[in-house]
Amino acid sequence: MPEGRIDALVVRTPLPIPGDGLNVTVLYDEPRALLVSALHRLAGEESVTPDDFADEPLVACAGMAALWTGFWRLDPRPDGSPAPLGPMLVDTFEDKLEVVADGRAIALVPADDRRCTLRDDLVTIPVEGVEPCQVVVATRFADANPLVARFRESAKNFLVREA
Repeated sequence: MPEGRIDALVVRTPLPIPGDGLNVTVLYDEPRALLVSALHRLAGEESVTPDDFADEPLVACAGMAALWTGFWRLDPRPDGSPAPLGPMLVDTFEDKLEVVADGRAIALVPADDRRCTLRDDLVTIPVEGVEPCQVVVATRFADANPLVARFRESAKNFLVREA
């Protein structure tokens, strides 16, 4: 994006790229959910708190910034303790789904991420007591292109979370 190849990006926070030089417009908050195997001990719960999975490793993605990885691994945990390290790092979201389905780890995911619902061997559970991510529009700071400004305004009007 800073290189000028992308004018606007709809993305969840924390940003997976450096935010310097970006104008970030928050569209809405999105809760996080726990992704577990359908056979996991928490799979039938209506909701969970971090205490319910405090000793379980959350799978991490390789090559991501520490802020991004820490947010999605809930590291540090709300009580200040470090999150247990998972048995592996994965390269893609699809790899993350495989590790969770195999029961080797669990994951925090955006509650509205539909990729998790495409598999019947995975279950998402609302997590209470954790900060939500945000869905935002990111554009280059002071971009003079009027289409970028119009896109940002349209996103604020139409890309909203339904209540």
